[in-house]
Amino acid sequence: MQSSRKSRGATARVSNQIPIPRKHLLAVGLLTAGVALTTILTPSGGVEANKHSGLELDFPLEEGLLAPIEVNASPVTASLITDAGLAESTPARPSWVEQTVRPGDNLSLIFNRAGFSDADLHRVVNEAPEGKALARIFPRQTIAFQTAEDGSLLAVRHVISPLESLTFRREEGGFKTERQVRETEPRESRVSAEITSSLFMAGQDAGLSHQLIMDLANIFGGVIDFVQDPRQGDTFHLVYEEHYLDGEKYRDGTIIAASFTNRGKTWNAFRYEDSHGDVGYYSEDGTSMRKAFLLAPVDFTRISSNFNMRRLHPIYKTTRPHRGTDYAAPTGTPVYAAGDGKVIKSGYTRANGNYLFLKHGDQYVTHYLHLHQRKVKQGQRVSQGQVIGTVGATGAATGPHLHYEFLVNGVHRDPRKIHKQLPKAKVLAAAELPAFQASIAGASRQLASLQSDTRLALNDTAEIKAAAP
Repeated sequence: MQSSRKSRGATARVSNQIPIPRKHLLAVGLLTAGVALTTILTPSGGVEANKHSGLELDFPLEEGLLAPIEVNASPVTASLITDAGLAESTPARPSWVEQTVRPGDNLSLIFNRAGFSDADLHRVVNEAPEGKALARIFPRQTIAFQTAEDGSLLAVRHVISPLESLTFRREEGGFKTERQVRETEPRESRVSAEITSSLFMAGQDAGLSHQLIMDLANIFGGVIDFVQDPRQGDTFHLVYEEHYLDGEKYRDGTIIAASFTNRGKTWNAFRYEDSHGDVGYYSEDGTSMRKAFLLAPVDFTRISSNFNMRRLHPIYKTTRPHRGTDYAAPTGTPVYAAGDGKVIKSGYTRANGNYLFLKHGDQYVTHYLHLHQRKVKQGQRVSQGQVIGTVGATGAATGPHLHYEFLVNGVHRDPRKIHKQLPKAKVLAAAELPAFQASIAGASRQLASLQSDTRLALNDTAEIKAAAP
């Protein structure tokens, strides 16, 4: 704490470090001299000397001077008074010194780098509520320290993310915990795109993140086979949220509404939370976009071999039934559960490599072969779209691909044709429809506007091409 220098015969107390104007100090000095002279020349006990114990300065007050300065005969005292009364100057808190968590770091290393001991670490972790949470650190996070004047540890701050931090501050009786949580600002965005090569490339060109493109594919994964169906000239439109922090984009939010036009047919989907708290995407009439099974269990790949009961096996060179569909994809490509179900088998054989079998209700079973990794265990329940493994080339495989099979009552069926015979999608109850229609009204208008703008743009482009020589 900085000590204030004292003038002989005078005491000055300043609130918030507001400087006393030089002209006021000059006035104080002159009047002090006048008071001293008057004291000498005026006889003791004179009437004028006993009227006042001091003189009041009556000059205009400037900003920060909320009361007149009173000059007493002996000693002279100048004070600044705020609305809250006579205020002491408040020293600033010590600054924070930051340490970035490095790979392989532990708390002991970080505290030592900051100049503190393991005993300091022990006190914080054991005295502060939630102190043990400090042990959950990850590379590139920040641990900041405040040091008291005597060099002891005053506070520790763990910046978990830009949205959350924990501060452990020393108080009487030990360290206390403060949790700071910030909120992002959601903003609505819109985008339209035309497919010229692939959905992924069109999404990237439109400025969409990889996650938003995946979310779009998942919404329409029950009605569009993104391996085979997308064609050049297909279009899609999105109304979605972006979250901002301190005026800059922090992350993507959810898709509010989307449409996809494939081969001239358009599907619209709207996000809706029903009266039970379940969130899903529905068409305008309340039909769920989520079908019983995905049309393809992988994204943006190519079919290298179809269902064929008399296929020449590429390794064994014999005619063998190919009871599924092969999806060629790079090693590590995520493989999704085609529907809700339970893992009934998980293992490895020389022919199948790493494999998973899922059971969906009483009638349906799906097989996933040649996996690089299995992400679920036997007996585990899975939901549609959950990542259950990754594409590989294990077992009897000539290259990385997923071999996918679909069985109905124990009989293999062509995965790409069976969907027409599968259960229909869920439809919202009649009592839910009024709330649903009111909820999607604004998003529906925005989608219609995007679709109209795209049609006009495409028509203009076609007219320009037609008019070109």
